[in-house]
Amino acid sequence: MGELRFVRMGFGDEAVDYQAAWDEQRRVHAARFADEVPDTVILLEHPPVYTAGRRTEDSERPLDGTPVIDVDRGGKITWHGPGQLVGYPIQKLPRPVDVVAHVRRLEEALIRTCAEFGLETTRIEGRSGVWVLGDPVEQRPALGALSLDFDPRMRDEEFDPRLNGPEYAPSNAGQRREDRKIAAIGIRVAKGVTMHGFALNVNPDNKWFDKIIPCGIRDAGVASLANELGRDVTIEEVLPVVERHLKDVLENADLRPRVVEKAPVAATASGV
Repeated sequence: MGELRFVRMGFGDEAVDYQAAWDEQRRVHAARFADEVPDTVILLEHPPVYTAGRRTEDSERPLDGTPVIDVDRGGKITWHGPGQLVGYPIQKLPRPVDVVAHVRRLEEALIRTCAEFGLETTRIEGRSGVWVLGDPVEQRPALGALSLDFDPRMRDEEFDPRLNGPEYAPSNAGQRREDRKIAAIGIRVAKGVTMHGFALNVNPDNKWFDKIIPCGIRDAGVASLANELGRDVTIEEVLPVVERHLKDVLENADLRPRVVEKAPVAATASGV
């Protein structure tokens, strides 16, 4: 593919309102479809905002009525805000579009970014995004003086961490040594061009995630580079590293259309 263009839209005091960024995404998306601009990655920070993808259930939204913006990406509900680096890659893909391959490329760039800062991350089968793996279940500390045999999450699929105190909060998953997501990914492909993208937790206040069921996952939590590394990490530090790895992964990708397997032709019976 051709050279990738990066647009740094706004950070810190110039964080970009979600609706304004969404409008800009649509503008660049239309221009990319018309081949008026090259593949483009918009990078920014948002003021605090909850956004809900198409698969979000009512039971996963804030219980206190906090406003949520419903968007046309895949995935479920998440939070964006200060300390989180958000990227919107707007890229033309060959058809039939291989959405999973695009998601895997974004994950790879973010895994490499975390590794450069000294943090090992990975993928988890069936769960998009980039993860810090927790300890094996039998090695995790007991919650509230209860053994894991009595952990309500092990036997109640509808367990709601929002109603059960800080020991179950998504922001405290690191203390519980559970799996925790450090980067969320949710995309949309329209007319063969991608939009939406990723959110990498650099140094946010992860308590914002405690109002929702992040990404609809009740048995894991959230992480950040700063918390995992035990030191201050800034957006300014991470930005050029993310750009470099996105450039390497996306520009050097061997883009191929999704393989469409033809259904076998059913044999017809002849004569009796």
